Amino acid sequence: MHILRRFLSVFALLGLTVPALAQDTAETPYWASVRVSEVNMRVGPGEDYRILWVYKRPQLPLKVLRIKEGWRLVRDPDGAQGWVLARFLTRQRAAYVQGREPAEMREAGDSGAKLLWRLAPGVVGKLGDCDKGWCALEVGPRKGFVRQDRLWGAGEP
Repeated sequence: MHILRRFLSVFALLGLTVPALAQDTAETPYWASVRVSEVNMRVGPGEDYRILWVYKRPQLPLKVLRIKEGWRLVRDPDGAQGWVLARFLTRQRAAYVQGREPAEMREAGDSGAKLLWRLAPGVVGKLGDCDKGWCALEVGPRKGFVRQDRLWGAGEP
């Protein structure tokens, strides 16, 4: 009975490690977003490496390029690449308004739909479904549709 109890304990502990291992086996590239109010991007996958950037933008979309032992090699909307701890990221899709001019947020996914707001470049929001070149976007309490080509983080990674 003692051996059976020990076997079950070891089996239970192994079961706890499966989600962490599964997270490290995701296929890359994929989209992620910043989950916290502040996260460091480092030059290498470890806390001993120099900090390149400090992001203070929850929901900032990042493209995950590589995975290594709880760290993610990511690229930001400006093209900077570095390593971020995976626990500070979420798979919740987000988008970043790109370009030099404000992007139009419309009531429906159509250029003739009612204009709701103009979103400044750099605005981030929760990304919804994309269809026919338009994506649902939620920026705080504001919801609408933005042309997909104006959003970094929409489409295939």
